[in-house]
Amino acid sequence: MHMFDVAAIKQQFPIFDHHPDLVYLDNAATTQKPRAVLDAERFYYEHHNANVHRGAHRLAVAATDAFEGARATVARFINAATSDEIIFTRGTTEAINLIANTFGESLLAGDEIIVSTLEHHANIVPWQMLAQRTGVIVRQLNITPDGEIDMEHLHELLQSSRARLLAISHASNAIGSIQDIQSICDLSHQKQCKVLVDGAQAIAHLPVDVQALGCDFYVFSGHKAYGPTGIGVAYIEQSLLRDLPPWQGGGEMIDVVSFAGTTYAAAPQRLEAGTPAIAQAVGLGAALDWLATLDRSALLQHETQLHHQLKQGLESIEGIKIHGHAKNTVSLSSMTFAGAHPYDVAQFLDNKGIAVRVGHHCAQPLILTMGIQGTLRASLAIYNTQHDVALLLSTLAETLDLL
Repeated sequence: MHMFDVAAIKQQFPIFDHHPDLVYLDNAATTQKPRAVLDAERFYYEHHNANVHRGAHRLAVAATDAFEGARATVARFINAATSDEIIFTRGTTEAINLIANTFGESLLAGDEIIVSTLEHHANIVPWQMLAQRTGVIVRQLNITPDGEIDMEHLHELLQSSRARLLAISHASNAIGSIQDIQSICDLSHQKQCKVLVDGAQAIAHLPVDVQALGCDFYVFSGHKAYGPTGIGVAYIEQSLLRDLPPWQGGGEMIDVVSFAGTTYAAAPQRLEAGTPAIAQAVGLGAALDWLATLDRSALLQHETQLHHQLKQGLESIEGIKIHGHAKNTVSLSSMTFAGAHPYDVAQFLDNKGIAVRVGHHCAQPLILTMGIQGTLRASLAIYNTQHDVALLLSTLAETLDLL
């Protein structure tokens, strides 16, 4: 049996030095940062700060090495075939918009993009905007009452000869359900339909091997995987990447510029206009390197045990309804309360130093499908403890007695 020293892990996160009583259960929104990430960004600024790819001086060379080293780290972490398949973005949202504005622009009026009901707004709205511009059609993929993809409905939608792209989350940010991405990719590719996977909620919890999954695009944010804000990744399979046009113009993405015409750099630079988020990329590389040093199976076991404790406790408290009952989930629970608004409950929790999230979690179509206005979401991470979960449960029980 794996042993996981959560106390030793928690000591690596300075925020808990400043807030020793904090019970942080809003990890699906953003995770806290380990000292290794903070140190890496500070070291970059103190030792290597310069612009990348352009300079001839030693600082520029060191900065470029650090930046491109981070790209190689990301490629290793998700098992991309080459680091050129890794495009740095500001986050998952920009990564999806990048793909909508490059691959999406190659689609024709009447072509179809399948988008699941589970999706975050960032994996819905860019496709709707593309549809308004180009006449492509967005098809909604249904879910089961348990919050899983309706595979029969997916099979039906894929019968259309115009299905060109399936946009789907690896794990739902609102109810946690994990999708069988490998099977979904196999089914979609049989119909020549590409697959974009939103991995924002999966990357910190699950092993991700883009080659084994078989997806064409995989996107995620650094800040949900113990890394900095302002940095994300679009993995684009190299055969697709070669033909993608630039989506922003400026420095870095060019080959030759003249008023007679401009030629563009090869990928990944072609899709990274302007000065990139260098320090943030270095920080993301440090976060993934740090995660890779841990026993990932023990980490997953730790989170699974905490989530089991949470679910059992919630089921024992009268007046709580849990939403989403997929067989496989990441470590979050979404709930509503009989006779109490989630926001009021969250205020009581905050008074006890317990941080949770309330609302529609940027997943309004899913929330409306479930027939509710919003939920209270508690999401777990590597540094959470059995005490954190027990305090949440006891405070919820006390709060519901009061309200």
